Amino acid sequence: MSLLEIKGLHVQYTTRRSVIRAVNGIDLKIDAGKTVGLVGETGAGKTTTALSIMRLISTPPGKIAAGEILFEGKDLLKATDHDMRLLRSSEISMIFQDPMTALNPIMRIGQQIAEVIYEHGGCSKKEAMERSKEMLEMVGIPAARGSEYPHQFSGGMKQRVIIAMALACNPKLLIADEPTTALDVTIQAQVLEMMSDLKTKFDTSMLLITHDLGIVAEICDEVVIMYAGEIVENGTLEHIFRNARHPYTKGLFASLPSLTKDVDRLTPIPGLMPDPANLPSGCKFHTRCPHATEECANIQPGLMSVEPGHNVRCLRVEKGEL
Repeated sequence: MSLLEIKGLHVQYTTRRSVIRAVNGIDLKIDAGKTVGLVGETGAGKTTTALSIMRLISTPPGKIAAGEILFEGKDLLKATDHDMRLLRSSEISMIFQDPMTALNPIMRIGQQIAEVIYEHGGCSKKEAMERSKEMLEMVGIPAARGSEYPHQFSGGMKQRVIIAMALACNPKLLIADEPTTALDVTIQAQVLEMMSDLKTKFDTSMLLITHDLGIVAEICDEVVIMYAGEIVENGTLEHIFRNARHPYTKGLFASLPSLTKDVDRLTPIPGLMPDPANLPSGCKFHTRCPHATEECANIQPGLMSVEPGHNVRCLRVEKGEL
């Protein structure tokens, strides 16, 4: 049985003017001990998917319209608010996208980590403070700095604190929402190496949300490509990096610089992500796809298997034309 299994998830945001369809029927599995990379452009629905797992979608305007989110076989969408509060941090933890806003500016760093441990770890406040010092040391920050405030830390150190908080109660599943976006390249590499080491140490499964395929190649076992609220391709790391089939996935790789090819300009994907309040008919990618036909604009493709463990949502691939 998978640690986490999402079935037919639909998430919508209702405004006065429109209904924004952020996630449109995705299926996703994460097995124990595995790292799954969720990749796509801004607006693809990646963060909404993560917040749905944590049951942190703001209602209103957001609403999980349909689907199941099974964690160890239990549907989180049917869990009570009390049960979800107990589950967060202790079983499922999340590293939020912006460390600057994820920390309380008027609480000392050590107190913030200790609070998580005290609430979910079943220990005294004194034990929680000792554990918070251990967690700071584990992410490469001297324990003495636990008495300082967030404004006294650099961006990279704040991100390390957020990781320490997320792992403080040894969760079974860690959701990392673009954990290195705000960091420079050197600090990025350090944080990724540390996350990988801690994941191995605690035997934690991870959902890594990113738009950086280089990060995916470094630490993920499986890859899920998301576009306009749908999964357009998924498979193992080898499937996606060596045998990408969907035109969108190929476009993501073509827009990356290459060490082996001498090119004057990169090849970007033309156009922009469609408006989730007014999604195109048929294949959601057909308005930007260089291989699109009239049929692509009218028929909604389903995910089909192109090889064991490798699925693609494309009519042209289904017909063997790509």
